[in-house]
Amino acid sequence: MEPGSRSFLCYKDMIASGNQTPSNPACAAAVAQTGTTPLYNWFGVLDSNGGGRTTGYIPDGELCSGGHNGPYNFSSYNAARSDWPTTHLTAGATTQIKYSNWAAHPGRFDVYITKDGWTPDKPLAWGDLTLTQTVDNPPQSGGAGSDGGNYYWNLQLPQGKSGKHMIFIHWIRSDSQENFYSCSDVVFDGGSGEVTGMNGSRMSAGELAAAAEKSGTRAEPVHAEHAGHAVPVDEAGPVASAHDPSAGYLPAATAVSLTGAALIFAAGAVAQSRRRRRQAGQGH
Repeated sequence: MEPGSRSFLCYKDMIASGNQTPSNPACAAAVAQTGTTPLYNWFGVLDSNGGGRTTGYIPDGELCSGGHNGPYNFSSYNAARSDWPTTHLTAGATTQIKYSNWAAHPGRFDVYITKDGWTPDKPLAWGDLTLTQTVDNPPQSGGAGSDGGNYYWNLQLPQGKSGKHMIFIHWIRSDSQENFYSCSDVVFDGGSGEVTGMNGSRMSAGELAAAAEKSGTRAEPVHAEHAGHAVPVDEAGPVASAHDPSAGYLPAATAVSLTGAALIFAAGAVAQSRRRRRQAGQGH
């Protein structure tokens, strides 16, 4: 999936380090604060009762943890600092978002990008974000519950963006109140999906995908289930609907962007392996 969220890239960095401490300083500080359990559950930034709510429900400064309403403590991943692992993108380009469909659900994905003037040393607030795209029930590639399965759709990145920004995705299920959240640090510098800040080097999308495969952590779908339906949210800002031609879907084989990457938005409904769950002493 692409691009990578804070919790997923920190998890990958931790696995690559061969111990329980990621090499990235922001990731290491997060682990020092909240331990490794959130990373073994990197996908679990969720709220079983989110119901599509945004401002007035999730406080400013807590967006990257979904307001601390989930089963795992992701509070340290709200830290306002500029040295998180970062994905390099090109303003104005069309990129393909991939989002795990390990436990497939109907619903919509709201994609936000920070406004010009935001800096990563400032806590992320709702007022910093522009709702850029809403996608309803995007298509899937690969089978649900498979290693390569994902939702996918095109995102037209804004023109004129430069420097560091955040991509925030809010997945709102339509068959329950459960919502998922992710924060991905990006920089608009003409890049094509390279990731920096992991192991002190620059990794291409393909290299990160290979690292993900090498880690060999197989997951099982485990997360909360609740009855009910998502509540629509009234949001300001220009929105590109998935039904508009500008938001049309690219076949995976012809995607223009970070092809083959395992840069995962960590709101997703993927779950950890039984082995990792036993190790972390956590369970749903």
